[in-house]
Amino acid sequence: MRSPEEGWVKRLPRSRMVYPSAPVDQLKYWFWRIYTPLHPLVRDITFHLGVGKFMIRCIVPEMKRSGRQNFLLGKLNPSYSPNEFVSYLISQGFGNHFIAWKDTDELVSLRKTLNFKYQYHVRVFRDGEVRCHYEFTPEYRPFRHLIRVGFEDRTPEFEHLMRDWIVPTR
Repeated sequence: MRSPEEGWVKRLPRSRMVYPSAPVDQLKYWFWRIYTPLHPLVRDITFHLGVGKFMIRCIVPEMKRSGRQNFLLGKLNPSYSPNEFVSYLISQGFGNHFIAWKDTDELVSLRKTLNFKYQYHVRVFRDGEVRCHYEFTPEYRPFRHLIRVGFEDRTPEFEHLMRDWIVPTR
């Protein structure tokens, strides 16, 4: 649940999927275009019933401890607000990733698709923590995405992109 001062998150532009050339991927593309507006409702219902939380904790073991996925990049520089940081990421081609699961205390989930197959994924948390990874898009390989096949740490790339915005954890 978002606080009233976090209403700006709902108004963020959606991430864009790249239209694929393979016919089977085009079918996936259209399925996800139709399903995406329903996903927040489906996600929230499954979590309310306990099914979603159980699935995520079984699939992503590190979330049992912290409720957050791996690949901590750092904390947001105190000179900037989360809103300013997210605006910067949007100017770099990221968009709100509505179909992502929510980590504990997540403020916003953003992604930048390179093509239909791969994306950069950034999560910003209420405490200023920023976590990032590179992975298959859920549209291309939903089950591999869910079990984190191809889930990669791309810290150097994210550090270069966010050099002045983040205070690294290392």
